Amino acid sequence: MELSFKHQIGLVCIILLFPALCYGQEYTKSRATFYSTSDGYGTPTGACGFGEYGRKMNWYDGSVAGVSGLWRNGVGCGTCYQVKCLIENLCDENGAYLVATDQGYGDNTDFVMSPRAFTQLGRDEKAYEELKKYGTVDIEYRRVPCSYTGNVVFYIKETSSNPGYFAVVILNVNGINDVTAVEMWQSGEWKALNRNYGAVFDFANPPSGEIRLRFKVSGMSDWVDPKIVIPSYWQPGSTYVTEVQLK
Repeated sequence: MELSFKHQIGLVCIILLFPALCYGQEYTKSRATFYSTSDGYGTPTGACGFGEYGRKMNWYDGSVAGVSGLWRNGVGCGTCYQVKCLIENLCDENGAYLVATDQGYGDNTDFVMSPRAFTQLGRDEKAYEELKKYGTVDIEYRRVPCSYTGNVVFYIKETSSNPGYFAVVILNVNGINDVTAVEMWQSGEWKALNRNYGAVFDFANPPSGEIRLRFKVSGMSDWVDPKIVIPSYWQPGSTYVTEVQLK
């Protein structure tokens, strides 16, 4: 029997990750609603700046959400949550595993979910259709480790312009890690990038040659060195896969 995505995530937590990280955090009560898209995936215009990548998010297949209080001035971008609704006989016991990709507000909600994410709240298709009629539902949620596939990726925003302006998003940050700072090596020293908005860090007048970056995540005292350089011929919209895989 083929396992659904949310049950696969549960197995990953049990088998691969330290159990306390998967199930140790207490649930918080809140509310959630959803928005509509033509294909059920997220929106490429989310406030985190993930762009087209933010519609599906690696391995989460469109289970994304806009968040309100969890936004944290953009630091909450890319964080992962387990969300369960609280209507007996309708709600799945495992709920939805989703990624925060946007800033969104509803009727006293913490989550404004994509259709694919909201679907996972229901026990079956019939239950999901009933949940849709509620519009906004009571939930409980907790943060869980992200389980993206592949190494950390540097995504050069389309707003960049070589060599006059550089903007980057760091993708595939696994575990319970928040990207808190990014620095660029220039003229013999590390210089801080500015958090422009959401998950987008930028730097005016970057070096005309290769670009070397490092970044800081919460819970780690050392800077993460991706062990690659972005070539001098970088283009807006390009992605560069690092040799780093966080857990």
